[in-house]
Amino acid sequence: MDCSVSRGEIVVKAGRREWAALAVLVLPVLLISVDMTVLGFALPYLSEDLAPTGTEQLWIVDIYSFMLAGLLVLMGTLGDRVGRRKLLLAGAVAFGVASVLAAFATSAWLLIAARALLGVGGATLMPSTLSLIRGIFVDQAQRRVAIAVWSAGFSGGMALGPVVGGWLLEHFWWGSVFLINVPVMVVLLIAGPLLLPEARDPNPGRFDPLSAVLSLATMLPIVYGIKLFAEHGFDLKAVVSVLAGAGLGVLFVRRQQSLADPMLDLALFRNREFSTSVVTNLLGVFALTGLLFLVPQYLQLVLGLRPMVAALWLLPTTVAGVAGALLAARLARRLPVSTLVGGGLLLAAAGFGLLLGIGVDSGLAVLVVGFALVGLGVSLSETLTNDLIVTAAPPERAGAASAISETGFELGGALGTAVIGSVATAVYRAGVPESAGEAARETLGGATATVSGELLHTAQAAFVSGLHVTAVLGTVLLTYTGVQAMILLRRRRAVNVAFTA
Repeated sequence: MDCSVSRGEIVVKAGRREWAALAVLVLPVLLISVDMTVLGFALPYLSEDLAPTGTEQLWIVDIYSFMLAGLLVLMGTLGDRVGRRKLLLAGAVAFGVASVLAAFATSAWLLIAARALLGVGGATLMPSTLSLIRGIFVDQAQRRVAIAVWSAGFSGGMALGPVVGGWLLEHFWWGSVFLINVPVMVVLLIAGPLLLPEARDPNPGRFDPLSAVLSLATMLPIVYGIKLFAEHGFDLKAVVSVLAGAGLGVLFVRRQQSLADPMLDLALFRNREFSTSVVTNLLGVFALTGLLFLVPQYLQLVLGLRPMVAALWLLPTTVAGVAGALLAARLARRLPVSTLVGGGLLLAAAGFGLLLGIGVDSGLAVLVVGFALVGLGVSLSETLTNDLIVTAAPPERAGAASAISETGFELGGALGTAVIGSVATAVYRAGVPESAGEAARETLGGATATVSGELLHTAQAAFVSGLHVTAVLGTVLLTYTGVQAMILLRRRRAVNVAFTA
């Protein structure tokens, strides 16, 4: 850099590079969050083309998030060891290849396998983005704004997924929702080496492969058990599966406590702000993604909207999610973090409550307003909790802390789809008579394809009943989470935030 340049000009030039790097880091975040929700609009087409069962349909949606959640801690630790930029670029290659495989899958189980590979690729991308932000933006005020932009990318992507999916389905086949990933990954591979610095832990310690196996083995049996409960009710296989996952989880935790260099640094959870923020993230996303699984189906299969029209009605949620993330940094100048985090979740709870007003023949306006409130509140809350999580850890453990933050996010998303989706499916099946046929009782997409008249109206009413149950669950859960955050984070002082680029 030219030494004759004034100090203020040097800051501007350095800042421009930082914000350009941030733009590169938002690309994978945007895509990964789009991939979490883009299938919502493609599900009716998948049901017609690949004929998945209700359980296979849930696996298609949430195996991606569960592979992400199961591998994030491993990949965060790996990034601290081998280099976070190197891991990010390797993940871009894997994500692009898996996207092509998913686009051309010819059966439900092939698509599930491709989605699992997408989750593996996504897990290599996610920890690197937030941990690199931690290293690039050393100024606390700039870092909070950067995390707000990162969160806006995540929130916007989750709501943008249905919009992108709707437009693509209007013009192409369902596999196109995966092919959009490829050009973005190419841009990341070109721009990443030019703009992103390399960063790693200089003393990472010994790697433990058994911890990596246990972290994933803990999660999948629990999810499988939940799905069995949804499909068959209370049975021995479901109980054994859940207990097996819980038992492996205990072994994982005990192993981390005994290792000199644990994969999951449990000492971070002794910080109340850190642990409260992780739990808040998990529960907030749990409620939001469960709703994102159901709303696109309601718009298309109950109200009868075309994919693109339905997607456009979700644009207010996209705008609200981005606005919530960006407002968080500005509001944190004057208000306590506990008030903002708790208030955001209570606002989202009110949005869930509004959804009790939707029906089979009406409710579009209520849905749009309620869903936008959910997106605004959850995004506002989680921008601030992500900042608390990242700043609670020392810089050399940024990858591990980021992985824990994103594990909570992805686990909440996967559990939201599995649990809320399973509850809604159980309510739906209970409301559809056996005379409608097994295809109609599996999914509303199956009912739309196989029955008509009174039976179809009954199936639609059963689906709406499932949505109402989801609304009650979301209202109660987010109210509890908001009050808990207000209490546990109440000692956190407001931070003066200034955007300087």
